[in-house]
Amino acid sequence: MDGFYRKIMSSFVFGDMLVNYLLDGSEHITMQILPLGYEDRVTDEGKILRGDNLVQAKLMGDENPGAYASGLTMRNSRTAEITYFERQEVKRGKEKDDDTITVLTYLTDKRNHSFVNKLEYTTGDKAVKISTAFRNDSDKSVSLEYLSSFSVGDITPFEKGDAYETLDVYRIRSKWSYEGRLVRESVEDLQLEPSWAYWHPSVCKYGQRGSMPVKEFFPFGAVYDKKNNVTWAAQLAIEGSWEMEIYRRDSALCLSGGLADREFGHWFKNIEPGESFETPHALLTVCADGIDTACQRLTSYGKRYLEDGPKCEKDMPVMFNEYCTTWGLPSHENIEGIVNALRGHGLSYFVVDCGWFVEEGKHWGDGMGDYIPSDRLFPKGIKYTADMIKTAGMKPGIWFEIDNVGRDAHVYEREELLLKRDGYVLGTTNRRFFDMRNPKTREYLEEKVIGQLREYGFEYMKMDYNDTIGIGCDGAESLGEGLRQDREASVDFVRHIKEELPDLILENCASGGHKLEPLMMSICQMASFSDAHECENIPVVALNLHRTILPAQSQIWAVIRRDDTIKRIAYTMANTFLGRMCLSGDVKELSAEQWDKIDEGIAFYKEIAPIIKDGFTYFDEHRGASERYLTGYQAMVRVGDNMKEAYACIHVFNECKDVIRMKLPEDCPKNIKSIYRGTDIRAEIENDTIVITPSDDMEALAIHFTAG
Repeated sequence: MDGFYRKIMSSFVFGDMLVNYLLDGSEHITMQILPLGYEDRVTDEGKILRGDNLVQAKLMGDENPGAYASGLTMRNSRTAEITYFERQEVKRGKEKDDDTITVLTYLTDKRNHSFVNKLEYTTGDKAVKISTAFRNDSDKSVSLEYLSSFSVGDITPFEKGDAYETLDVYRIRSKWSYEGRLVRESVEDLQLEPSWAYWHPSVCKYGQRGSMPVKEFFPFGAVYDKKNNVTWAAQLAIEGSWEMEIYRRDSALCLSGGLADREFGHWFKNIEPGESFETPHALLTVCADGIDTACQRLTSYGKRYLEDGPKCEKDMPVMFNEYCTTWGLPSHENIEGIVNALRGHGLSYFVVDCGWFVEEGKHWGDGMGDYIPSDRLFPKGIKYTADMIKTAGMKPGIWFEIDNVGRDAHVYEREELLLKRDGYVLGTTNRRFFDMRNPKTREYLEEKVIGQLREYGFEYMKMDYNDTIGIGCDGAESLGEGLRQDREASVDFVRHIKEELPDLILENCASGGHKLEPLMMSICQMASFSDAHECENIPVVALNLHRTILPAQSQIWAVIRRDDTIKRIAYTMANTFLGRMCLSGDVKELSAEQWDKIDEGIAFYKEIAPIIKDGFTYFDEHRGASERYLTGYQAMVRVGDNMKEAYACIHVFNECKDVIRMKLPEDCPKNIKSIYRGTDIRAEIENDTIVITPSDDMEALAIHFTAG
């Protein structure tokens, strides 16, 4: 736009990233983030720029955005237009070992409303953490209808004009048992090119409404400049409704995200005089590389939380979960038989899954909530079973669905403990939902969850969550705010469990992978990767998730059946090399030959566990579009952080008879230490290439490399 002016107001070097705060002539401030060393490539030549505010917000009563944007976006409303830069502060950690830098950027709308954008960076990180706070210092109550956690603009700064045919957008889709599908679309296909007048905004807005934050999309978004090989990527740490927005009204794209707004998520929040509100945080990164590097830069932020976990987790032990053995009818008798079959096979955890509370003649899926151990299934009490598991050298675990209530449970009728919408108890076909904000609910769950974990001596808890609240609930000024408060209370209760039982190992499960986001992953040691229990597409989902969570936290099913061939067993075991190994299935009925192949797989997993925990994944995917009817092959190489060890895992699907050639990364050692397989599939090293010769459909091969 003629006369548009901006200058660099401040700059910060955070590792290999450069963050610039750009101030324009209207006192609006834009965040620009670049790979360090790319600053000389920045150009404004041929561009039409309107600027974009660091804080995107909308107060009730302020004008909606113009240019046909109402209903499309709430960005650049009147609130954002009259919010101006005030000052910036930089704070450094006060403690000796605290090397965190915090940049606080203050903005005001000159109506005694202030905003603070907080950016945190700790030495060694590959991403920054960002949130936004609003404070009402006026003498009147106001209502927020929208407040972004982050907003980064000026994408891409490296090309002249409108950067046509330069930018691609990445999103990660998700559905039940098919988590983590990466989707790449061009700016042109998404109609994110500017109009001839650079006036009407173009928007790609997506997200999730409800209490399963990873049900349709992961809370993630990325933009790739393919001419300059630069990727911007962001991830939200959030347990409820959220939105991501890729926005354009000039020559540059903007990427923002946070809580789902009033139009998208039925959310608004009243802020009284003197009160403040802070958004959930986001993680933001940029790199001079592609999407796989950008994703793993984001996930690497979570390593700090794993370091604070129970000591028994350091070696990523192998576990057994009996769900795919008993299918919701565990008993002392069948667990004792399973435990005896597992002796001597190197397992460390044994999880009693759902159904330990089920009443005779009823289904476990309709009975959660009362959590009274079944006398019929556990005639000597469930503590007797937990002690038996300990005697066998394993830590006992147990399943709870903390937030939800089944229709056959007695507590299903205790409406005072349950969420409501429009005055009615909020329910789905088989479930209702505890109101996690209610002190009486918390008191009830203190007894049922924390009390029983402590009383019976369980050392591991699988926390499941098998339905969604939807748009929200009563108890606040808006349905969306009711949902936000309930989810915040739920997370606080999980934190309380950790405070009460600090050595407890926590598993995050939500119909498999519907809560695989940074907030829950920061307070759990691991997560159920998916409900794909025995599917052939398990390796596809498991590798997808390397872009969304740490492999060290991705618990993958290895369900072994009595009629499985050695080929099938090797395929199943190799799946778990993409994350954490969790066995299940017909272990009491397996032959010695079958156990030999399982034991070999367990030994291989333990060899490579340090690389799974601390490494970088290189993807080599050559499969068909379908994630159910698999063709082609999928391969990956994960190189340890010390670059002295690596492993490759190759899954051959259908219609893949040709020799596979996979070039090894430059930092990958080339000496083969061991190979795991169940067929005649062959592997050789030719210079810097693995040459794989398949022998059959649906087979797998894994190779452990060392430097010496």
